[in-house]
Amino acid sequence: MAKILIVDDEKAINDLIAVNLKMVGHEYIQLYRGDDIEGVLGGNTIDLVILDVMLPGKNGFEIIEDLLKQNIPVIFLTARNTLTDRVYGLDIGAEDYIVKPFEAVELIARIHVVLRRHQRSASEFVLGDTCVDLNQHIVRVNGTTVDLTHREFQLLEFLIQNKNIALSREKIIELTWGYDFYGDTRTVDVHFQKLRKKLHWENRIKTVYKFGYRLEV
Repeated sequence: MAKILIVDDEKAINDLIAVNLKMVGHEYIQLYRGDDIEGVLGGNTIDLVILDVMLPGKNGFEIIEDLLKQNIPVIFLTARNTLTDRVYGLDIGAEDYIVKPFEAVELIARIHVVLRRHQRSASEFVLGDTCVDLNQHIVRVNGTTVDLTHREFQLLEFLIQNKNIALSREKIIELTWGYDFYGDTRTVDVHFQKLRKKLHWENRIKTVYKFGYRLEV
């Protein structure tokens, strides 16, 4: 997976991001000051930086120019939530601008969008006898291609991106169906039943009681 640099002086938030990155399989480096970044970049290949704006040393708006010169994509994650700040952050080159407080699942989803955009995420996911080509939308079990609908593949990709994380039915609907969703949460249950059966993942896609689902890896 990717190596991601987290730069946030709030330790609780920094640790929360790190825990979620670890759960989905990414490597990470944690920093708490803006002026410590140069020392890290010299000895590491960084695929993405999650950057606070208000930092001791140098602030995020000052740092991003050097990161972009090295072709490192940046997501701002900050409490500065004015329209002016958001527009400025995107204008100077950030891939995304996320305002605190945030939901970890949505942050992970946005991270994967940026990693795919810059071709810095793995194109293949293998679990047991199942191989998923995320670019070609091809799924094979024991070497045999399994036909999935577009929606089933969307759900599978979402599970893979958030493996080991419990996902609520409501969040699954919001980040997968979006405004196209009509019906109730039972629709989600039906899709996951079909996925389990097609992939033989009865023991992999776990039901989280009265909440949602989790892909156990």
